[in-house]
Amino acid sequence: MFEGLGVPVDYAGIISMIVAAGTVVSSLFSGRVIQCFGVAAVTTFSVLMTALALMGFSLTGEFLYLCLLAIPLGLGAGSVDSALNNYVALHYQARHMNWLHSFWGVGAAIGPMIMAGYLAQGNSWSSGYSTVAWIQLGLVLILIFSLPLWHKNHSSQESHVEESSPGLFTLLLTLPGLKQALVVFFCYCTIEATFGLWGASYLVFEKGYPADQAARLTSLYFLGITIGRFFSGFLTAHFINRQLVYLGQGVIGLGIGLLFLPFSFTTIPGFLLVGLGCAPIFPSLLHDTPVNFGEKNSQSIMGFQMASAYVGITLMPFLFGKVAIFTGYGFLLGFLGFFLALIFAMTRMMNRKVSNRKIV
Repeated sequence: MFEGLGVPVDYAGIISMIVAAGTVVSSLFSGRVIQCFGVAAVTTFSVLMTALALMGFSLTGEFLYLCLLAIPLGLGAGSVDSALNNYVALHYQARHMNWLHSFWGVGAAIGPMIMAGYLAQGNSWSSGYSTVAWIQLGLVLILIFSLPLWHKNHSSQESHVEESSPGLFTLLLTLPGLKQALVVFFCYCTIEATFGLWGASYLVFEKGYPADQAARLTSLYFLGITIGRFFSGFLTAHFINRQLVYLGQGVIGLGIGLLFLPFSFTTIPGFLLVGLGCAPIFPSLLHDTPVNFGEKNSQSIMGFQMASAYVGITLMPFLFGKVAIFTGYGFLLGFLGFFLALIFAMTRMMNRKVSNRKIV
């Protein structure tokens, strides 16, 4: 893209930061917006925003316009995440939340495949964006036709938000465990995003892998997340969400431990285990939001949690890249290990505070 746009390749980071900023902002305010317009309307309009933004990406050849289009792309993405996650947490079981996020992985894989297919045929990158935009517009039509189904649960949802939800700072001061929950989401997404972005570089510069083989191993990590979330849906019949969160943390630790070993045969299972360990943590924490903090404030808290997650996704891989210039990519495992230990400590503290509040 940078050749056709006539800008340096690192300008991609500018667009990424704009999208991320829009996502954080829309997540923070999603509670009040959804309270005013309802989950179905916000979800439909947000998907429409992303579809039109992607269509704009396919039609423009100017970097400035891409930056402007990145604003509705980010705003729409954040609202969809917050709305759907809370809707599923309130009205569906834990297995459905895991399967929802498993299919996120399917979509995340299909998008690059569509783009790669067009590029392999010698077509412009704009064709890839156009195809995805039309898929999104098709999804908008499906959402419109499904509006009567959403309204079946609309009245029960409104009962949870009849009163205006307090702001973030009020909830932080009044709800025990919320501060720890936000830290957990930040740290988890730091691990997921940093390993996904820099895992291949670690293999190339520290383990001596060829670049193409390192890329395949990184795809194995994302495959582990997707498959792991699919099977985690079945595990919810035998384990509660808290147990799955701790199980996932333990599996991540085992995967990092294997990568620490100076043996080449432990690299593949290490990458796979880190992905499998990540799989149940995010959806399980999301599904427990109404249980931990009450249904009345769950939509606002869901937005705050998603905002905290996106801050981790946006800033921490960038921070690690800057640190790795001085430490080398071997520091990746220590970096991940530190945040994994922090997640474990904050999760235990959050669960203890939530349990004590329920007892009282």
